Amino acid sequence: MTTSRLTITEIFFSLQGESSFAGLPCVMIRLTGCNLRCTWCDTEYSFHGGQSMTIDEILVKAASYGGRRVEITGGEPLLQKEVGTLAKRLLDAGYTVLCETSGERDIDLLPREVHRIVDFKAPGSGESHRNDWGNVDRLTPRDEVKFVVKDRVDFDWMLEQVEQRRLAGRAPILVSPVYGEMNPTTLAEWLLASGLDARLNLQMHKTLWGEKPGT
Repeated sequence: MTTSRLTITEIFFSLQGESSFAGLPCVMIRLTGCNLRCTWCDTEYSFHGGQSMTIDEILVKAASYGGRRVEITGGEPLLQKEVGTLAKRLLDAGYTVLCETSGERDIDLLPREVHRIVDFKAPGSGESHRNDWGNVDRLTPRDEVKFVVKDRVDFDWMLEQVEQRRLAGRAPILVSPVYGEMNPTTLAEWLLASGLDARLNLQMHKTLWGEKPGT
């Protein structure tokens, strides 16, 4: 048994809403706390509060749903120093483990067996200056790169980053519209016209259940 603890906002069972795993059943483990304040954040309720849980308690709760796929998310999960230990324990238990992180933290805090979804922040977020571009060299083909786009300025900035940092081929690229602000059809048309081999990344869970905790 371990006494390592993390602060948890919620643990629930849902369909994975984004990434190349979209539509698949997934246990979501949402850690508390975030050091960024993106203008379009949809999980501000995870910034504070939460419940202190041991890693053993987290694993018991995750196992209660019967799924074999887990995503660690936040907030910003890499703020909590025990997140790597949690990920390793989940991997050792036989789970496929995903982690969504802002791209502001060193992703090598996580085992490389984790599918690390790195959300590099575009200018419209107000936090693009916080990106740790050293993460580009840390990517493996198992990882995924995500850009959330608010407008054409964000989209063109994304194309520039992909070209300058030679992201194509390093890891799959996901392009998401800001929910309720960016028309996904328009974004799809831009993506097709750009020639970029990237996945349009819509938030399936919001289509199904709207914007509320635990979905």
